[in-house]
Amino acid sequence: MSKKYQVSVSPHVRDSITTTKIMLCVILALMPACIYGVFNFGLHALLILCLSTASAVISEALYDLIFGKKSTINDLSAVVTGLLIGMNMPPEIIWWMPVLGSVFAIVVIKMIFGGLGQNFMNPALGARCFLLIAFSSQMTTYAAPSGFTALVKTMPGTPDTLSGATPLAYLKLGYDFDLHALFFGNVQGVIGETSAIALLAGGLFLLLLKIIDWKIPTFYLGSFAILVFITASVKGYDNPLVFTAEELCAGGILLGALFMATDYVTSPVTPVGQMIFGLFLGVMTWLFRMIGSGAEGVSYAIILGNCITPMIEAYTRPRAFGIKKEEKEAKQA
Repeated sequence: MSKKYQVSVSPHVRDSITTTKIMLCVILALMPACIYGVFNFGLHALLILCLSTASAVISEALYDLIFGKKSTINDLSAVVTGLLIGMNMPPEIIWWMPVLGSVFAIVVIKMIFGGLGQNFMNPALGARCFLLIAFSSQMTTYAAPSGFTALVKTMPGTPDTLSGATPLAYLKLGYDFDLHALFFGNVQGVIGETSAIALLAGGLFLLLLKIIDWKIPTFYLGSFAILVFITASVKGYDNPLVFTAEELCAGGILLGALFMATDYVTSPVTPVGQMIFGLFLGVMTWLFRMIGSGAEGVSYAIILGNCITPMIEAYTRPRAFGIKKEEKEAKQA
């Protein structure tokens, strides 16, 4: 039989919307958080976002040119990757580090494996983890807001720039943090993760357009919230519910759950698989944050989830019609 008629077991992804339109919607959804990041941290944050995005696009264009491949920059996936890398950068990081991260993401994680649709992990998260390992000090030094929201409420005696002095660092020690500041974003952190309301607005936009499915973010955030609430209750915190809300608004969990865990290429496509994937991410993020020595763990949780996605797909993919009958006949024989 001709290969073009050999298809895999359902579900089959069919939609009239193009990759370019999907990526354009994601870019628009990321804009509130990007704009707030610049508003919060100043023009250097804008420079980082521009450099990471431009270097991602240029890296993909040069790779296609060098290896004689058809140009793929028009699908805008490199723009999304570059933006996400910039959003995951500390606001005062030296300019060439996000450039290096974008080159690593596009060339090593995406293009070497065959381009869009072939990479086994989210390129932006792979680049972030690469930079964290290679330049841990620079990647964990966070500046307090220096833009229009510079009058941030911080802990008494906190200097302007601290290594690891994010809201998560205080929550890890059992301190409360201003939930209002966490929700609106005038806190320390990476450029694109500080404003919960901006990220939720972008995520809601994608959900309403059905660009992303509700299952992964819901099961991710829901399982994480339940485990954090139980942990806070067991530890005897004054208000476990408020602590849970602070954990949900702090760090990169909203950025990860809404914009990176939902990546089409590296997450399951079956409904049950998406639920299992979300639960796995919630449990792993809880383990990294609540049990592990670090304050964050979203990037590592999602990358681990990317690695087990093929296994989840294998166990949750519907069987082809007639398989059970053939197995039954084989046993009887």
